[in-house]
Parts: sequence; structure tokens; C-alpha cells
Amino acid sequence: MKNDFVANARSISDLKAHLVLCTKYRRKVFDAQMLARLNEVFADLTEKWSCKLIEFNGEEDHIHFLFQYYPQMDLSKFINNIKSVASRRLRSEFPERVNEFYHKDVLWSSSYFIASCGGVTVSTLRKYIENQDTPED
Repeated sequence: MKNDFVANARSISDLKAHLVLCTKYRRKVFDAQMLARLNEVFADLTEKWSCKLIEFNGEEDHIHFLFQYYPQMDLSKFINNIKSVASRRLRSEFPERVNEFYHKDVLWSSSYFIASCGGVTVSTLRKYIENQDTPED
């Protein structure tokens, strides 16, 4: 991947993060259609937060999300926002499936994993995310 610098009035940066979100109790909720919808939701939200989605994929009980962001961004607010919006959208669009596993307004675990991408190349991380064992319909 080429360097895609983000520029604004005060800085030029190239910050990328790898976020992993797990379902509450690691329940195997997601199917291929839900993961495709989550990809759309995350793409929309990254754009609204002036970020860039680089890669998204997941398995039945967790997702991987690689994105570029700017230095002034409050990552914890961003993560809380995407978790709440994604949960709300999945609950409204796939109510039968989500209600099989959860009866309250909880979809995601309260914890998450996030790491900057300095330890490995983005191409290595992208391959890892692309090779997730995505469920089929």
C-alpha cells in the first residue's frame, strides 16, 4: 500500500489502527450478510469521522477493522460511536438473528483491542484480515 497521507490545517499524518471487536460472550452471531452490512456501516461511519476504511472482515463472533485516522481524533469516542451505531443497525435490520443470542441492547463486548500498525506492514495485516474464516450463507 502506498503512503496515503492525511493533511489538514495543522498536520500531515499517516496513522493507521487495527481494531478488533468481539460479540458479547463471544457468541457466534454474525453470518455473511451481517458482516457485509457491518462493512457498509463501518465505511459510512469512517467517512463521517473523516477517516478511511482500509480493510474490514470478520468471523461469526468478532470483526477486524483496519482504518486510517487523523491525530486529533478521539479514538475512544470513535470506537464507542461505531459500536453503538452498528449494534443499533444490526438489531433493527436483523432482529430475529440478534434476538436468538441477546435479549437486551447489547451486541458487543464492552472491551476491544486496538493497535497501531507500526509492528507489521499494512499489507501483512491486510492479508491476515482478508483471510478470516468468514461464514458463508
